[in-house]
Amino acid sequence: MKTKITLLTLLFIGLNISFAQQEEQLEECKNKLSIFHEYVKAKNFDAAYDPWMAVRNECPKFNNAIYVDGDKILNHKIKNATGADKIPFINDLLKLWKEKETHFASRTPKGKYAAMACQLMYNNRDVLNKTDEELYECYDAAYKLDKATFTNPKSLYTYFSLMVDLYDAKKKPAKDLFNKYDDVVEKVEEEVKNYSLKLNKLIEKEDAGTELTKKEGRYKRSYESYLKNYDLISGSIDQKLGDRANCENLIPLYKKDFEENKNNAVWLQRAARKMSEKECTGDPLFFQLVNAYHELSPSANSAYYLGILKDKQKKSNEAIKFYEQAISLETDNFKKAKLYNTIALKLKAKRNYGKARNYFRQSLKLNPSNGRPYLSIAGMYAASANNCGDTNFNKRAVYWLAAQEARKAGRVDPTQKKNAAKSVANYSAKAPQKSEIFSKGNSGQVIKIGCWIGASVTVPKI
Repeated sequence: MKTKITLLTLLFIGLNISFAQQEEQLEECKNKLSIFHEYVKAKNFDAAYDPWMAVRNECPKFNNAIYVDGDKILNHKIKNATGADKIPFINDLLKLWKEKETHFASRTPKGKYAAMACQLMYNNRDVLNKTDEELYECYDAAYKLDKATFTNPKSLYTYFSLMVDLYDAKKKPAKDLFNKYDDVVEKVEEEVKNYSLKLNKLIEKEDAGTELTKKEGRYKRSYESYLKNYDLISGSIDQKLGDRANCENLIPLYKKDFEENKNNAVWLQRAARKMSEKECTGDPLFFQLVNAYHELSPSANSAYYLGILKDKQKKSNEAIKFYEQAISLETDNFKKAKLYNTIALKLKAKRNYGKARNYFRQSLKLNPSNGRPYLSIAGMYAASANNCGDTNFNKRAVYWLAAQEARKAGRVDPTQKKNAAKSVANYSAKAPQKSEIFSKGNSGQVIKIGCWIGASVTVPKI
């Protein structure tokens, strides 16, 4: 009996010692975390390194700050090392992200961190001796692992850029290049939609006269930043593809694969879209693609392409009917906004300004954070200045209306601020100046603009 009591007593004492040691270790980790975190805030990353490593090794589950600050510390080490001296820190950062996934899985989206690992290796490919094939396979695996969180604009561009380089080196066929282009472009469009919808809610709140909270203001700046970056890489992706996707390359490829894919709606849609974008719509193959696509899967897209066919045949009225059908079939408001804008641009090109403006405004109702329709309306006003006034002064007053529309574009759309500012300056310079307003004596008066514009503008007060 005494023996049992002694064993229990020893066990109890041992547990107490163990708990005490754990408490002491946690307290020490807490103190060291506070030390390295303050160093990181002061950007003294070298001083932060040792206490950070101690906490990382002793208490890896203690706090997510170990991984957030560790990322900054190791990136600093990589940036300030040269040549092969970077390699241990690069490998350690890759290891850190794996550790974070182990201890804080919910805060470590798989696609995001896999893409970050690929980007780190790509940025340091010279010291790591990584080939384009190895890097592309890394990105491809990350994309397939978790496409939903593979969203970084720079990584999406790098992923596609590597495919182009491999195609140019004759290591990837044209089919793979065009498929990857479609994959990445559709992913970018998906993310643009995601951030546009978020931004729309905040713009609608502001338009209703309600001031955004500080938190909403931060969100708005974040959404605008993402949209600007996606806009930049969209242009870069198209520039990188260049004339590799010209009609001379596309038509033989799609002709060769048509029979195999004539019952594949996704393939038909992508092929029709690419031929439309590259102005290959005059080839009989486009007619085949569109009709096969519409028969297989009648949709907003297929109706839109039928409209293009009718336009090619100079049957404008029939084309408009198909465009209207496309709009009625589209159930996604963001995509419907794009359709309205695309059709409006076609009408604008034909100088059917009144109808085009109606379509642009419908697009803005559905996607108010897209400034391009405002700039298009401004451009139509400016193009009509000579025809929509009864005096020279009133004709030039149309430019004030144009400037008003351009200002709206800059206010709502982060990707169009520069274009909007240039347009406003251009239109304002063409409008009547202060000296003319003074000589006319019409400061503050309302001028009615006729013809298709049918709007009023107030002369600026001087």
